[in-house]
Amino acid sequence: MTEAAAAYELAQVNIARLKAPLDSPQLKDFIDALDPVNADADAADGFVWRLQADSGNATDVPVFGDEWLIVNMSVWRDVDALAAYMYQGRHREMLARRREWFERPQEAVTALWWVPSGHRPTVAEAESRLLQLRTHGPTPYAFTLRTSFPPASVTR
Repeated sequence: MTEAAAAYELAQVNIARLKAPLDSPQLKDFIDALDPVNADADAADGFVWRLQADSGNATDVPVFGDEWLIVNMSVWRDVDALAAYMYQGRHREMLARRREWFERPQEAVTALWWVPSGHRPTVAEAESRLLQLRTHGPTPYAFTLRTSFPPASVTR
């Protein structure tokens, strides 16, 4: 790992608009999978941190002032570690079913950005990154898995 990479970690946010209330029968499978999927993330190679409320997840953390949006935010060693977790095991199974629980997005709902090692991003920071991505597309400030930038591209 290069010195620049070691100085930075990868933050990610994704939001989703619920199709039904969290306590509805329609979302039961999603809610039942949250703890196991989060435990998988916590144990994944390259995992650093995830946003949690007292519940152990972030489903009650407000984002964009919209009670129908839920947020997931985490920090990873690098893009490869995040991608490896996202596309395997239980998380992959849940991704395949996301249309059952969430509305189809009309704009970017996931953003990635580099943070100094040890920094824990806030929801306000994540909202800013998502808005920037929606307005300007992928840049070193906010990017996607498909169009990512190395930590060396971070400007202070």
